[in-house]
Amino acid sequence: MCHNIKVLSKVSNGELSICNGCNIYHLEFNNIYFEFTLEQYHRFKTYLLAIEEDYWEEMYADAKVKRKIPIPSIQENLVLMFNKQEILELKVLFCHRGSVYENKITLIDIDYTFILN
Repeated sequence: MCHNIKVLSKVSNGELSICNGCNIYHLEFNNIYFEFTLEQYHRFKTYLLAIEEDYWEEMYADAKVKRKIPIPSIQENLVLMFNKQEILELKVLFCHRGSVYENKITLIDIDYTFILN
């Protein structure tokens, strides 16, 4: 267990930290937890920053699922699915920009189904 943890960045759904003792990166996001070596961290960050959210949202526009952006894993039968807001928050974590909510939020940022009666 790591004891010398430094938080690098934090958003509403998780945080990215590093253990200064063993140089392992820890990503906690929603109900997902990752541990990355330095090389794994850089590979995941490169992949993540290259994701085009709008492409995936459009490609699976007719799908009846809420999360439409896939991130494959080494395990063949495991694909992690995210929505656009979650991907943007992950990108904020990996760019160490503090919080995605430092600026004012817009209506698009609010995940709520509004029903007019």
